[in-house]
Amino acid sequence: MKHMKLGSKADVFQTEGSNIRFVATELVTDIIISIGDVKFYLHKFPLLSKSSRLQRLVASSNEENNDEVDISDIPGGPSAFEICAKFCYGMIVTLNAYNVLSARCAAEYLEMFETIDKGNLIYKIDVFLTSSVFHAWKDSIVVLQSTKSLQPWTENSKVINHCIDSIASKASIDSSEVEWSYTYNRKKLLSENGVGSHWNGVRMQQIVPKDWWVEDLCELEIDLYKRVILTIKAKGRTPAIVFGEALRAYAFRWLLGSLEDAVSNGIDCAKRRAALESIVFLLPTEKGSVSCGFLLKLLRAACLLGSGESYRDNLVKRIGMQLDGASVAELLMPATSGENTVYNVDLIMVIVEEFMSYHRENGKMTFQDDDEEIMEVKNFASVSSMSMLAVAKLIDEYLGEIAKDPSLPLSKFIALAEMVSASSRQMHDELYHAIDLYLKEHPSLSKSEKKRLCGLMDCKKLSQDACMHAVQNERLPLRVVVQVLFFEQVRASAASARGGSAAELSSAVQSLLPRENGNSYGSSRSAATTTTDEEGSGIPTSSDINSFRSMRLANNCGGSDSSLSSDINKNGEDKSTAGKAKAMLMPKKILSKLWSGKTNVGENSSSDTSESPGSANPEELKSTPSRNMRRSMP
Repeated sequence: MKHMKLGSKADVFQTEGSNIRFVATELVTDIIISIGDVKFYLHKFPLLSKSSRLQRLVASSNEENNDEVDISDIPGGPSAFEICAKFCYGMIVTLNAYNVLSARCAAEYLEMFETIDKGNLIYKIDVFLTSSVFHAWKDSIVVLQSTKSLQPWTENSKVINHCIDSIASKASIDSSEVEWSYTYNRKKLLSENGVGSHWNGVRMQQIVPKDWWVEDLCELEIDLYKRVILTIKAKGRTPAIVFGEALRAYAFRWLLGSLEDAVSNGIDCAKRRAALESIVFLLPTEKGSVSCGFLLKLLRAACLLGSGESYRDNLVKRIGMQLDGASVAELLMPATSGENTVYNVDLIMVIVEEFMSYHRENGKMTFQDDDEEIMEVKNFASVSSMSMLAVAKLIDEYLGEIAKDPSLPLSKFIALAEMVSASSRQMHDELYHAIDLYLKEHPSLSKSEKKRLCGLMDCKKLSQDACMHAVQNERLPLRVVVQVLFFEQVRASAASARGGSAAELSSAVQSLLPRENGNSYGSSRSAATTTTDEEGSGIPTSSDINSFRSMRLANNCGGSDSSLSSDINKNGEDKSTAGKAKAMLMPKKILSKLWSGKTNVGENSSSDTSESPGSANPEELKSTPSRNMRRSMP
């Protein structure tokens, strides 16, 4: 740290108690300077020779026959005045980055200008600032920090602007030119880990990271920090990702670390709210300059602190642009006061809508004759598709978490699940898991509500493990279990088409599909609507399903009585292709009973029809059967 010594005489200032300070000389003191509770017993001549203000104050006190002068409003207080007094006496005083600004403000208050005496204190301090402090990285930051306690004296001073410009200039230079010390605690460099620090016995120069200045600026108050960041931006030589890292470090230092504890303990959050709003204002506009996780943490803080709606909308739009980079834990934001639910699902729905809107708008790109531009459009489509898949998986996992909330309305669960298009879900295992959890936590759902909930799921997109779990799941409606069994048979017949029994099964399955000539219909009858439906001669009963489950357990587990109710992501033992096919097959008679029904019952129940889960397109029925047929087996 730079320093400057003034004066040549020995320092004879002494202290008596905590409130009395005096100069130990043979001359009797003739003036008392009062600053609050502290009194300085000094001599008029050395003080008046360098301070215009003290000249006027002493003249006024002489008229009143009073030797005491009160200057309690002097900036910097007793310590700053003591520096000025020692300078007047010619005593040795040391200036550094910590005391130079308070000394200058005190000198300005005392009017220690060149017009009173050549080489006065203000001139000496300005020389020290210009020649040393403004050229030193950390000294400039320390001086800038000290301005907070010296307002409003520093507002009219050019010192703040000089410090800010000095800091911004150093932060904007090429990192290879940094030769001064700085703080960097976030991660160790390769050379600090001993990797690549030597080459042919010669130590290589340590590489300075582009964001080397981030930690040091975190020491500043938010107002000064904002001014410094804006000045660095104005110079236009710093990448946006560096600004993003700087804001992230500052937010974790002053805002996010103990925010929830501060809010819960009722601590005044005005200062934190101001810091949050300044950080949001300073966020770079370039996509990817800040992580989605950091943006979600800022949004969570904005909700806790009650920030303005404009700041929350800003964050929601930014998050929507890069939602595919989020994690489930980051989406689990607590509900605001007044809501019965555990999590703020409405806010996540707004974010998902922003994501969908952003990708719809950016997807409207026209092809041009230029081959290079066509390639850019294709690449964008590929990136957009990957983002959609990532968000679909993210939302399904999020649904699995919020499904555990007993207060979550079914309408919100379904609305959020339907915001993701069916084509974005390659597999429905996570969605099935979320539906199962919701059914478990909400056992009082009606049959129609269960059917509506399970309608989100496409049984054709369940893995074998998920199907094994679903077949034994007592919480699922009977009709859904039947659909799972049916599509397992279709897969099994396709996998073992070379066998005779498989061919016979394939023929039986084909006979159940709707015919193109219109003899069969695509509507289905819910097997779980009424007790009469389940007990009809054509519709499978609970005993039929239970017997089939027992048969599947015997086939898949070798006759053992082990349960398949474990999580759908748990893998079972590997079996050969023939073994899997055998486990999937079932007699034609049972399959016919599961999927055929009384012709007259089915045809007279059109009011009880419903779409199959996961598919509402009639054209898909021609290639992928997903409904119960009303036509009886031939």
